[in-house]
Amino acid sequence: QVKRNVYDLTSIPVRHQLWEGWPSSATDDSMTLAVSGLTFPCHRLTVGRRSSPVQTREQSEEQCTDVHMVSDSDGDDFEDATEFGVDDGEMFGVASSALRKSPMMPENAENEGDALLQFTAEFSSRYGDCHPVYFIGSLEAAFQEAFYGKARDRKLLAIYLHHDESVLTNVFCSQMLCAESIVSYLSQNFITWAWDMTKGANRARFLTMCTRHFGSVVAQTIRTQKTDQFPLFLIIMGKRSSNEVLNVIQGNTTVDELMMRLMAAMEIFSAQQQEDIKDEDEREARENVKREQDEAYRISLEADRAKREAQEREMAEQFRLEQIRKEQEEEREAIRLSLEQSLPPEPKEESTESVSKLRIRTPSGEFFERRFLASSKLQVVFDFVASKGYPWEEYKLLGTFPRRDVSK
Repeated sequence: QVKRNVYDLTSIPVRHQLWEGWPSSATDDSMTLAVSGLTFPCHRLTVGRRSSPVQTREQSEEQCTDVHMVSDSDGDDFEDATEFGVDDGEMFGVASSALRKSPMMPENAENEGDALLQFTAEFSSRYGDCHPVYFIGSLEAAFQEAFYGKARDRKLLAIYLHHDESVLTNVFCSQMLCAESIVSYLSQNFITWAWDMTKGANRARFLTMCTRHFGSVVAQTIRTQKTDQFPLFLIIMGKRSSNEVLNVIQGNTTVDELMMRLMAAMEIFSAQQQEDIKDEDEREARENVKREQDEAYRISLEADRAKREAQEREMAEQFRLEQIRKEQEEEREAIRLSLEQSLPPEPKEESTESVSKLRIRTPSGEFFERRFLASSKLQVVFDFVASKGYPWEEYKLLGTFPRRDVSK
């Protein structure tokens, strides 16, 4: 299943795949990955195309023809490139390109992240694991990562433009781009993004992105670069209004010159970064003051609102109690009037019946006098007193001599 999936990615049929890195225990294609002895959680495998006998013979003849032609033209003056410490594949770009197993990047890739995953894997298989850490994602995402964070966290953006047909590519990648000093400096100070310009469709796509983000002048500069001037290294600095291309480094350079140009770009960037940090700190200080003022204002509003709500609750409670008091008074008054109307008429002084004249003193010192028939019940007295505003549920009716509570 892994081999079939690799065929979908590389177009190398299963029967032509030449693998390295499988554990010795992985001898059966039906064996699962869990029991095959793969190192967890990461295991590195390498796959290439197994040449058929016919292809091997044709390639051998073709290579022999090339050597024979050079020998005829240059005679005894030709020297082996290995005497100068340069690999034949590096010296003859076309021959080296023919020996490559798969393209750096699929043509017409719809997803930039997937295309860069293949680019990184192929770059590692060609030049080893010591190489810049390429950002996996779109160019817009690389901008976001490099330029739009906190000022102290921002970095320069380095765009590596690869070209398989350039004679400078192998030397630039293996001896400069993969140099430990360059890799370390890039990882500390740059976000590195890559693109393969070998295929026409990928080249056109990058030029479109370049025009959108850097302008037509930069796009025209890259468009006019010849194949043998690749690879290119673009150093980009993010600015407030636009992105500025600080440097375009061609492939015909040295490690020292590449490092010097990277450091020169960093000096320009550091000066701009310090200004951005200062502006950001001042802006944050202003925002902090504003936040503190807003918080103090919010607390004051909360206090005023709480005070107002407390006053409103107090007024509402007073209103409620006043309403209750009024209702109680109205109820008492209604009862009083009812009792007053229900009292039997006061007997006249010349009445022939026995009459009792009662003089009642209230707690305030006021006196009430009234005549009652001797035959009237004591409840009539209570109703009379209640009709004057002193209900018997709240007051006692006491006799003076002898002193006793007549309410019981």
